[in-house]
Amino acid sequence: MIAFDNSYARLPDGFFSRVNPDKAPDPSLIKVNEKLAAAIGLDAAWLSSPEGIAMLSGAAVAEGSEPLAMAYAGHQFGGWSPQLGDGRAHLLGEVVGPDGVRRDVQLKGSGATPFSRNGDGKAALGPVLREYIVSEFMAAAGVPTTRALAAVSTGERVQRETGMPGAVLTRVAQSHVRVGTFQYFFARQQTENLQTLANYVIDRHYPSARNAENPPLDVLKQVMERYAKLIAQWMCLGFIHGVMNTDNVQIAGETIDYGPCAFMDDFHPNTVFSSIDRNGRYAWVNQPNIGVWNISRLAEALLPILDADEDAAVKLAEGAVAGFSDIFNDALNEGIAAKLGITVNAEFMQSTFKVMTDHGCDFTLFFRELTRIAKGGTTEPFEALFVTPNAAQTWLDSWRAEHDPALVDRMATVNPIFIPRNHRVEEAIASAVDGDFAPFHTLVEVLERPFDAQPNRAEFERPPTADQVVRETFCGT
Repeated sequence: MIAFDNSYARLPDGFFSRVNPDKAPDPSLIKVNEKLAAAIGLDAAWLSSPEGIAMLSGAAVAEGSEPLAMAYAGHQFGGWSPQLGDGRAHLLGEVVGPDGVRRDVQLKGSGATPFSRNGDGKAALGPVLREYIVSEFMAAAGVPTTRALAAVSTGERVQRETGMPGAVLTRVAQSHVRVGTFQYFFARQQTENLQTLANYVIDRHYPSARNAENPPLDVLKQVMERYAKLIAQWMCLGFIHGVMNTDNVQIAGETIDYGPCAFMDDFHPNTVFSSIDRNGRYAWVNQPNIGVWNISRLAEALLPILDADEDAAVKLAEGAVAGFSDIFNDALNEGIAAKLGITVNAEFMQSTFKVMTDHGCDFTLFFRELTRIAKGGTTEPFEALFVTPNAAQTWLDSWRAEHDPALVDRMATVNPIFIPRNHRVEEAIASAVDGDFAPFHTLVEVLERPFDAQPNRAEFERPPTADQVVRETFCGT
């Protein structure tokens, strides 16, 4: 059983709609994340039982659960949508772990809700497995993220371009409140609900703001700091989120929504994978600009409770948002410097990105092989990443002038050996659709230890061959 304690369900009805998940006709367990279950105080054995699987699939509502779909709005690719909400997700409730942290337990792909906008509310197997793989890698790599507690198949087919097996992901997060949640009440001029939401976020996520001179302003600054650092962290892994819409900016500072996300193979700052991002709005290099735009939308939504005087509120908001770029730049510079094993040198780091772009260097292998060189290894594998070995040697000469040998151990902790290579994720999904989940389980196991050498899994280090390259990824809806 699960000891639910559901604080969000105690908010006014306008914050959500109470709705039960659809009953999966023939649920079957794919995987329970036993380590995560233990960390948050849940019994993995119960989750794997028929009763647990019924809850994880939506086939039954567990005792103490109060399923609901959250209301929110958002800007999607810059366009305003006044009502979005959980169209295929059900917040089952909240649990307080042994660490004292309150976390949401949510089903994703569990059926239609009042916010579904004519969608079926279901999820296909592929997007569920992708989110499981990528979110758990992010956690292992030290990036704040929502987590995957379980994946189950539902025993039904969902219709997308073709019929696909249905599945449900159980997601765990410190919060599912988003920038779009604040926008929802701001757009409706519901200042009382806006203040109620701010108070809820302060009590749950930012208790230090209670004692601030202006608590909502303090929350804005703290959310901004977490978000700026978060984007820098994932960019240091070559990660491209793909859908940095305001409804996908979580207020507790965790990465949320692993739809058309991907990790770069060959480096180029303008890399885009998402099939729906036709103008490159969320390209790798554009992510900090979108980050400050998203935070500006949060600041805008908070205006009515920042100050009774609108002009004063605008000045407070603008002053807060102005700090984003410095926080992000400091975090990115420190992150890239750690990967290179140098002290911060912005000019050298920018020249490094240019060299990587000019030669199409594999992002992950560039830093992986550099770490080996820093530990006394040969340069040949590194040289092979370049169009010509001479160019590699020229860059290495300039790097050696910057490198601090005392930082070698740090390099090994920030340069992963294994990442969720796009072609490996696609292979795991394709096999699972055919009924073979072994590649999925193997990939998850490898990515649990991304910084550890695993000689028997060396094939997972390798970039794709020409016929394996994934050029486009798709949203999971």
